Amino acid sequence: MRAASVLLLMVSLVCAGCVTQQATPAPVLTGDTAHPAAASGWLRTELYFGLSGVDGKGGVDEAGWRAFLDQEVTPRFPAGLTVLDAYGQWQGSGQPVPERLRSKLVVLLHPDTPAQRQAIDAIRAAWKAKTGDQSVLRVSQPAEVSF
Repeated sequence: MRAASVLLLMVSLVCAGCVTQQATPAPVLTGDTAHPAAASGWLRTELYFGLSGVDGKGGVDEAGWRAFLDQEVTPRFPAGLTVLDAYGQWQGSGQPVPERLRSKLVVLLHPDTPAQRQAIDAIRAAWKAKTGDQSVLRVSQPAEVSF
């Protein structure tokens, strides 16, 4: 019985050091006046830019894309945006088969205001003027954002 008592005492002493601590909650970002912690009335807008030229010849290279981004997009959305490399297809009116295009996808999260919509339209118009493209696909949908 003495050995059992000694063993029980040893186990008790070892387990005494195993006290659990309650986890500290992770800090929550609260945002600022320009970017509140949570906002409604925002949109997620995706813009699809084809980089390839007609029949895959010519088009806009990476340096040309970066210049366009720096001159036309970033000044209109300086708070941030996302650019993704993409590959797509486009079939214009009168084309027998779709064109296959290297593309860029720009994702913008922005308040749904007339000024922001006008900025997006200006970006699209600038790209069409630069490249001669018929269109820049725009997809907008409501977004609940949190910073």
